[in-house]
Amino acid sequence: MPKSKVRKKTDYTINPASRTPVKIKGGPSSVWYVSIMLGFMLAGLAWLIVYYLASDKLTWMANLNAWNFLIGFGLMVVGLVMTMRWR
Repeated sequence: MPKSKVRKKTDYTINPASRTPVKIKGGPSSVWYVSIMLGFMLAGLAWLIVYYLASDKLTWMANLNAWNFLIGFGLMVVGLVMTMRWR
């Protein structure tokens, strides 16, 4: 019967240099940034709600037709994109 191969013992310890803390550039986001970000998302939601509930009473909004969806979702996407820079 053939003899099994002997494996070399490998050291799996983590290099201590890789565990040093790294300073993150910039601190937490300011209050105004978070409020503007949430404001965009809420403004988009409010635009769509007003379009569904009162578009027949607001002639300028009824004239926009499907552009209302672009405006509402566009505002929400701007707020969503801003969340990527939020800390």
